[in-house]
Amino acid sequence: MDIRLVFILVLATFLGFELISKVPSQLHTPLMSGSNAISGITIVGALLSLVGSFSVEGNVTRIILGTLAVTFATINVVGGYLVTDRMLRMFVKKEKK
Repeated sequence: MDIRLVFILVLATFLGFELISKVPSQLHTPLMSGSNAISGITIVGALLSLVGSFSVEGNVTRIILGTLAVTFATINVVGGYLVTDRMLRMFVKKEKK
């Protein structure tokens, strides 16, 4: 593996942690919505990669990794929308009877 890729991974991990830890709690719902949109793009990319892997015969690793990418990104999107929906329901005024 190229050392540049490892450097980018470490830098992105550190930067992501620093950015998320500095976000005030009022902005977590919009941030989660943006994260869901990015995960949706990840699903599209994983599906395109998976479709391309079926055209090459005998490449089981691509098929397995593509399937895992689609599965995990889908779980991330669904979970993110459930959390966002739950957080937004907390801000709805309850009707008095």
